[in-house]
Amino acid sequence: MRLSMIGTGYVGLVTGVCLSNTGNDVFCLDVDQAKIAKLKQGKSPIYEPGLDDLLERNIAAGRLKFTTDAWEAHKDADMIFVCVGTPSDERGHTDLKYIDSAADGIADVLIRLGKSAKPKIIVVKSTVPVGTTFRVRDRIRAKVGPDIQFGMADNPEFLKEGAAIDDFNKPDRVVCGVDADWVGQAMRDLYDPFVRNGHPIYIMDVLSAEMVKYASNAMLACKISFINEMANLCEAYGADIGKVREGMCADKRIGNQFLYPGLGYGGSCFPKDTLACIMMGEKSGVPTPVNKAVHDLNQAQRERFWGKILAHFKAKDAPGGLTGKTFAFWGIAFKARTDDIREAPAITLMRKALSYGARVVAMDPVANENARRELGPNYEIVDDMYKAVEGADALVVSTDWDDFKSPDWGRVASLMKHRVVFDGRNLYRPTQMAAAGFSHVSVVRAPVSAR
Repeated sequence: MRLSMIGTGYVGLVTGVCLSNTGNDVFCLDVDQAKIAKLKQGKSPIYEPGLDDLLERNIAAGRLKFTTDAWEAHKDADMIFVCVGTPSDERGHTDLKYIDSAADGIADVLIRLGKSAKPKIIVVKSTVPVGTTFRVRDRIRAKVGPDIQFGMADNPEFLKEGAAIDDFNKPDRVVCGVDADWVGQAMRDLYDPFVRNGHPIYIMDVLSAEMVKYASNAMLACKISFINEMANLCEAYGADIGKVREGMCADKRIGNQFLYPGLGYGGSCFPKDTLACIMMGEKSGVPTPVNKAVHDLNQAQRERFWGKILAHFKAKDAPGGLTGKTFAFWGIAFKARTDDIREAPAITLMRKALSYGARVVAMDPVANENARRELGPNYEIVDDMYKAVEGADALVVSTDWDDFKSPDWGRVASLMKHRVVFDGRNLYRPTQMAAAGFSHVSVVRAPVSAR
C-alpha cells in the first residue's frame, strides 16, 4: 500500500518506519523543516532501540521518504495516518489544534484531486478524546462537500517507549474502529503481516476504538498506583513488598506486569490519559472516582519520597530548607530505554530540590540533550555518572537504567561528600548498601544506616 504519516514524532515515526519495513511505500510529513532534513539523512530525532537501523534500511530501499509538502505526501496515498500531538493541560483538557490542522491539510489535497479520485482512508492514530475521529470526518466533509468520498478509521497505538519496535511488530492486538466495511477490510489487510502469531485484529465501531486506548492506559496506571499504595502499607506494618508482590502476582488473574513499586508513572501517556478520563467524566456527568484516586496517589508518591529526603536531612519543609546541599541525580527520563522526560518523577524531585535551595547535578544515559534543552541553566547536566556525584551530599536514583544497577560503590564513596543514597527505584539491597558504608533510603523499605 501507499501510506502517508502526518507527524514524525514518536507515534508517527515508529508507525511509518515499521509499516515501510513490510513493503509499504510510506511518506512521512512534518512542518518542522529541520527535523525532516535530519530524517532524510537517516538520523532519528528520538531515541528508541532498533529504530535507527530500520530507518536507514527502508530509506535505502526507497520505501520511506520524508517531506514538508502535504500534496507530495498525500496525493498518491491509499491511507493517510494522523499522528500529531494532542497536548493537554493540568486538568486533562485536550488541545486539538494539530488534529484540526491535519484535517484541513487533508481536505485541501482531496479538493485538488477531485471527486474522480480513488477514495482514501483517513486514519486517526493519535490518542484523542472519544468523538474526535468524527470531528475530523465532519471538518473535512464541510470543506470538500458531499461528492468527494473518503473513509474514516481510528487505530490507537499501544507502544511502550523503549520497546516500541517489538510492540508494533508483535502486537498483543490491533484495534481498528471503522465507519464502513471496506475500511475495515483495508485495515485488516494492512496489519495482517503483524499478526501471524495468531493475535487478534479487532474491527469495531470508531467510538469504542477511541475508548479502548483510554481504558487500557487508565487500567495500567491504576496498577502502578495500586502497588505503590500496597508498598506504603507494607512499609508501615513491616511487611516485605517484594515477597507480597510475588505471592500476589502468582495469581494468573492478576499477573505481574506494571506491578512494581517506585516513584509512580510519568511520560506522555499515563498522566495525560488518566486526566482525560477524568475530564470526559466531568463533561458527561459520569463520576470517575477510581481515575481521580489513581492520579492523586501517583502524585502523592513523589511527595512521599520527597518527605523522606527532608526527614533524612532534618530539613524544614520550606524554601531554603536545603540551602548548601548538593543533590546528584542518576536518571532524568521517566523510565529506562527512552529519552522522554515528560512528567518524569526525576524532574519533580529536581525542581523540589532547587526550590529548597539545593544545587542539582544530573546525568542520564540518553536524555541529557532533552534535559539541557527543556530544563534551563539552573540544572547542571553532566555526561558521566561519577562526575555527577562529585562533592554531593546525596545521590537520588530516579530511573532504573542498567548503567546504575551495579556501580563502583567504592568510587562513589570516594567522590561524595556524604554517603547517602535515595533509591527511588528500589535497585539496591539495604544490606548491600550498609556493607558499602552508605545510608540507604528507598521507596518502600525502612532506612538502613551505614555501620
